[in-house]
Amino acid sequence: MHPYDSVKRMLDVVSSTAGLIVLSPVMLAVALLVRLRLGRPVLFAQQRPGKGGRLFTLRKFRSMQNLDAASPRVTDGQRLTRFGNVLRSTSLDELPSLWNVLRGDMSVVGPRPLLVEYLPLYTTEQARRHEVRPGITGLAQVNGRNELTWESKFALDVSYVDRRSFGLDARILVATLRAVLLREGISAPGQATVVKFGERNG
Repeated sequence: MHPYDSVKRMLDVVSSTAGLIVLSPVMLAVALLVRLRLGRPVLFAQQRPGKGGRLFTLRKFRSMQNLDAASPRVTDGQRLTRFGNVLRSTSLDELPSLWNVLRGDMSVVGPRPLLVEYLPLYTTEQARRHEVRPGITGLAQVNGRNELTWESKFALDVSYVDRRSFGLDARILVATLRAVLLREGISAPGQATVVKFGERNG
């Protein structure tokens, strides 16, 4: 175990507990708005791989319209409403993930938890991103976010695994605040969100 990991977990418990308490009015307001604008369910829940590749249920506020076979809106770009885009650009959709941090599924800072279907696509080096708990924010998120290539994201994820420390986490959190305020890197060029890993090179 890395020397910082036990301290990091303690900080995660304290910060996620404080965040859930202090931000509960904001979360309630967002939940009500999601219910009014997008309907039910209010929360998006999906299986994601965590530390060691173990699966957990990630929870976020829903930002897209439900996928309906009878509706012409089938792509992410078509299902992402203006309201949903605001939730994503301000990262308000991520607030329920604080519960995942408190449970121990995630950390505040770490590689983002990606889709289960990506697991067999990683190289041995890229798979090292699962040596730590996934995070709400991470090194890739403050260095371009969805504007980065997948290879660049994974290189930053592995760099975080090797360099993780209190100082690095603090710098990432400060940079995250700046990225959220400036709404940087929300989507890949020409995309509503990001192209799936494996769909194109680079």
